[in-house]
Amino acid sequence: MLKYFARAAAMLAVMVAPVLAQDDTRPTVAVLPFVNSAIGSNNAELEPLTKGIADLLITDLAQNPRIRVVERENIMKLLAEQDLARDGRVEDATAARIGKLLGAKHMVTGSFLTDKTGTMVVTIKSIDSETGRIEWAHVERGKIDEFLSIIAKVGSTANMGLKLPEIPAAARQTSEAKAEKQKKIPFAAVMMYSRAISAQDAGNKAEAVSLFKQTVQKFPDFADAQSALKKIESGE
Repeated sequence: MLKYFARAAAMLAVMVAPVLAQDDTRPTVAVLPFVNSAIGSNNAELEPLTKGIADLLITDLAQNPRIRVVERENIMKLLAEQDLARDGRVEDATAARIGKLLGAKHMVTGSFLTDKTGTMVVTIKSIDSETGRIEWAHVERGKIDEFLSIIAKVGSTANMGLKLPEIPAAARQTSEAKAEKQKKIPFAAVMMYSRAISAQDAGNKAEAVSLFKQTVQKFPDFADAQSALKKIESGE
């Protein structure tokens, strides 16, 4: 196991060097894929959300310029390279090691499930990569049709729970305006977006682009989908 992480360290040193500048002392957060705890037929149907929730939360947290958020692509490359989380789960100790490789103190992960009333329950926790201990945990509930509002609440709560620097007023206003605009985006759009993210991670760029385009065409107020489409088409 140690040789695998040593190899990963060398890979990450090149991969994230532009992001982790030596003079950048901002606290760093990384978000791992979430665990699908849905029961029965919902499990397979909601599987794309494991990546979708993480991606949406990364985007939400990154609106705070006073923190540094590791890009999802870098995290997924490391997980694939080391053959980690094959069952969709990452143990706390492993999350801490990944955090050290990424230069991220706060390793955020969690799970989700739905109940018969149409409520989505998102459980989130953060592992301190320096101590390997759970430093913060939270449970957020809301109607599935208000999914993006749930994610916005999770992001805001995480920022406070982890005692991260307060988001500047201008950035907060932009974030709140975005959340207000997107709160009526239906769950169908989130699922389409999540399938696009899964396709992208699987190396199916054409499928991902097609799904992002469909999402934007059907739901033009979905700003995250617009940004994701622009990013993948530009090759960033």
